[in-house]
Amino acid sequence: MLGLDDYASLALFARVVHLRSFSAAAKEAAIAKSAVSRRVARLEATLGVRLLQRTTRKLSVTDEGLRVYEQCAALVAAASAAEEAAGAAPFAVRGTLRVNAPVTFAQLHLASMVAAFLKAYPEVEVRLSTEDRIVDVVEGAFDVAIRIGRLSDSSLVARRIARDRLVVCASPAYLVERGEPRRPEELEGHNCLHYGLVERDAEWQFRRGGRRLAIAVSGNLTATNGTVLREAAVAGLGLAVLPSFMVTAELRSGALRLLLEGARRAEIGIYAITAHRTFLPARTKAFVEFAAKHFAQNSIAHFG
Repeated sequence: MLGLDDYASLALFARVVHLRSFSAAAKEAAIAKSAVSRRVARLEATLGVRLLQRTTRKLSVTDEGLRVYEQCAALVAAASAAEEAAGAAPFAVRGTLRVNAPVTFAQLHLASMVAAFLKAYPEVEVRLSTEDRIVDVVEGAFDVAIRIGRLSDSSLVARRIARDRLVVCASPAYLVERGEPRRPEELEGHNCLHYGLVERDAEWQFRRGGRRLAIAVSGNLTATNGTVLREAAVAGLGLAVLPSFMVTAELRSGALRLLLEGARRAEIGIYAITAHRTFLPARTKAFVEFAAKHFAQNSIAHFG
């Protein structure tokens, strides 16, 4: 059975994981780095499992450590919420907020939203990291992660902050050269560019009569960034499936054209993901609420 001192060590371990650093956790707790290391080592001995893998260059969480962190992080969040509630300003929005988001969405839409948020809440510091690969919210120590698409079942908490749709598009030059596909089956004769972070079958998916229609497409470019696919499509290389927010300007200018409209189940959600529903710090709750209101008032795509 854990003693009271072990609960303090659990909280300290959670801060090490969240900050990805013994030194940062020690500085935050105002104790020596060696003391943090000893307390985590004693906690590992008490629990009988290794929580962290340590080398001179890297700190990583073991599977057992991640499970422990998921539990004790909720306790730390509850303590933080209690501290905020007990402060001079009960619902003050302050502190560091770690956010992860897809690259192009962050560039086109999230950056301006974050700027507006920070003007509204000047005591918050946002640390925004961008990548298109799906990251683990808990293991990555993020307070909020932005996800685009249809979500799979998860223990994480999702709040939809915007909606969009997937479109099939190509340049006029490509269509003059190769012809315009009128039915999904005609894609078999086209160069269908591929977003490498999803399965091709899921990417090029259509519906007919309420049933899923699988088309075996192929293409000579795979990329893990949507902007690369957009620019390749504009250059006339082939057809691409992209969120409409990424191609609004190109569709307006005529650099790209929409294809096969109505043949897809195309709506997708844009979500703010958090690890927990309860005991969220005020800054996290404020960010999610602000994002939802911002994108309700500022549509991310402006064509019919």
